[in-house]
Amino acid sequence: MDKLLIDGGHSLKGTVKISGAKNAALPILTATLLASGRSTIHNVPNRLADIKTMRKLLADLGAVVEGDESINVDCSNINNWKVPYELVKTMRGSVLVLGPLVARMKRARVSLPGGCAIGARPINLHLEGLKRLGVDIRLSQGYVEAEAKKLAGATYRFGISTVTGTENLMMAASLAEGNTALENAAKEPEVVALADFLNQMGARIVGAGSEVISIEGVKELCPAECRIIPDRIETGTYMVAASITKSEMTIADCNVAHLEQVATMLKEAGVKIGKAKDGIKVVGPKSLRNVDVGTAPYPGFPTDMQAQFMALMSLAQGTSIITENIFESRFMHVAELTRMGADIKIEGNTAIVKGVNRLSAAPVMATDLRASACLVLAALAAEGTTEISRVYHLDRGYERIENKLSQLGAHIRRVPA
Repeated sequence: MDKLLIDGGHSLKGTVKISGAKNAALPILTATLLASGRSTIHNVPNRLADIKTMRKLLADLGAVVEGDESINVDCSNINNWKVPYELVKTMRGSVLVLGPLVARMKRARVSLPGGCAIGARPINLHLEGLKRLGVDIRLSQGYVEAEAKKLAGATYRFGISTVTGTENLMMAASLAEGNTALENAAKEPEVVALADFLNQMGARIVGAGSEVISIEGVKELCPAECRIIPDRIETGTYMVAASITKSEMTIADCNVAHLEQVATMLKEAGVKIGKAKDGIKVVGPKSLRNVDVGTAPYPGFPTDMQAQFMALMSLAQGTSIITENIFESRFMHVAELTRMGADIKIEGNTAIVKGVNRLSAAPVMATDLRASACLVLAALAAEGTTEISRVYHLDRGYERIENKLSQLGAHIRRVPA
């Protein structure tokens, strides 16, 4: 198990290239299960732990998976419909194989997913939707067991907007008989990217990116080719890195249109964001202004940027109010930030952040993926050398982060714990 050592107080300069989005790559990789033959997926963030796990999972189901940033997935000989706990205990995205397996194999046995410890993220909405499509569901010894003689289109309204739930049902409904309408569907860019790929495979999906997605089921799908969209959360994290270190940075291969709320909040804090040849240029201000934010489903402020923005506001003038409206336990990074000198108090789902003049290095521990990024950002701005342990969380969502930051001038190194 590794840890990161970061000597803070150094400005960043140069260009960082954004990797493909993990949260787009995972559902698209599972979608290859829907068709016999070889699909090709480009710009895959292949060094991420979750992508490596998904490759193993697909191989365990009988797929042939080859390549690096461009991955070929041949699903001609899928011969297994069981996904064991050992393969999914660290990755919540594993639940995404449920819809494709039921659609193609008419049965699935998938372990309940693991992943970051950021509160309850039940998959009941996935299961209720699959039942509406005609799938028999039962839970047994930590596994979801699903079986269907055939899938039939239906109308299903999500009680709460859920990205993976929308993706799971969209994949299953693509091979169902008749029409399906998913209401209160998630609008995230990753959902749109999956719909685009499914349509490349021959699916008939309209409305992705809106509250209602309509799917006309087809008898079969064909292999297809696509390129993974840029990771909007990695983009936002580097935007905050430039801001918190008062630096000037070019962020290439990104799509800032997927981050309008983050860009708006950063501009309100005094950050300058402009166009660059290959992306955007971000210039951090000498003095940060306090800004209040509340997380919300897309196109609102993403919960996956809440921790990073809190690190930034810990050094802003005045008091900021940060409200977490998506997950009930996503403030575990607060205790670690306060160890570094931040002044933060929690009241229910709200964090009251009083800006301080400086942060100081301290030994800290990552508790989840985005909390890890938050601590890296705080360490970049802190005085002294910060030691961040349990960085395996970081490796689930940020590709070569120490290399990318080092190329920008950060003093960061990975060492054995």
